[in-house]
Amino acid sequence: MSVLLIAEVGGLDATAKALSAAKKLGPVTVLVAGGDAAPFASLDGVAKVLVADDAAYAHGLAEPVADLVVSLAGGVTHIVAPSTAFAKNVLPRVAALLDVMVLSDVTGVVDADTFERPIYAGNAIQTVKSADPVKVMTIRTASFEAAGTGGSAPVEAAAAAGDKGLSAWVEDKVAASDRPELTSAKIVVSGGRGVGSEESFAVITALADKLGAAVGASRAAVDSGFAPNDWQVGQTGKVVAPELYIACGISGAIQHLAGMKDSKVIVAINKDEEAPIFQVADFGLVADLFDAVPELTGKL
Repeated sequence: MSVLLIAEVGGLDATAKALSAAKKLGPVTVLVAGGDAAPFASLDGVAKVLVADDAAYAHGLAEPVADLVVSLAGGVTHIVAPSTAFAKNVLPRVAALLDVMVLSDVTGVVDADTFERPIYAGNAIQTVKSADPVKVMTIRTASFEAAGTGGSAPVEAAAAAGDKGLSAWVEDKVAASDRPELTSAKIVVSGGRGVGSEESFAVITALADKLGAAVGASRAAVDSGFAPNDWQVGQTGKVVAPELYIACGISGAIQHLAGMKDSKVIVAINKDEEAPIFQVADFGLVADLFDAVPELTGKL
């Protein structure tokens, strides 16, 4: 068996967590499409790094990257990537070209053919056995520890597969922030509908900045325009598992819980003592967040 792990360029932590799962399946070759190979070559457990240094891959467009992956799929039994927006864009196309299924959000590796993944908003774990000759899967990074560094895998050039011109890069709009990236942060402070407005979200960001934390939001807060889309935590947002998750004004709908219930310690602040969030919280405070959060921030 051999594994091709598609690196998240600019996302070493996500790739290192996917590597922890991939190592259970056999020798791992990491594919870096349009990026620097050095950080990935230093990960423990990488047998080889392939670098495709071509302008077609510089912006992660699904069509040329998928063609590249398929061109390298000969003799590969597993094609793996961290469960990110990039991989969710690329791997379905790879699977279609190979005429196999996609296993999404894998949280456990039973054996080379059998995997675990959450269903019903994380309320049940499905065990899936695939008979496909090539298993194509995304790995839910919150379920695995990051592989260590200190390795020195050899780096080889991979031949570009060309660009059919099916899509074109126009521009990137990247939000610059001094805060940690949401999916890899050790502390996350999230606000929900109870925050009330975009301006009021300042009490959430102030606490996050005091803790050196990432900022999250429920879907209700995002849909109401209180917070940007990339802050959304939940079934249709990002899945996080920080050491500390502080939920402020979040009722705890099942879709939100699916994105954060694996956090090590959960703190809930909500004035509704019947809010479902208290059922999963390790510490709960029944209080008005506009009183409690600024006081907490001031005392830290």
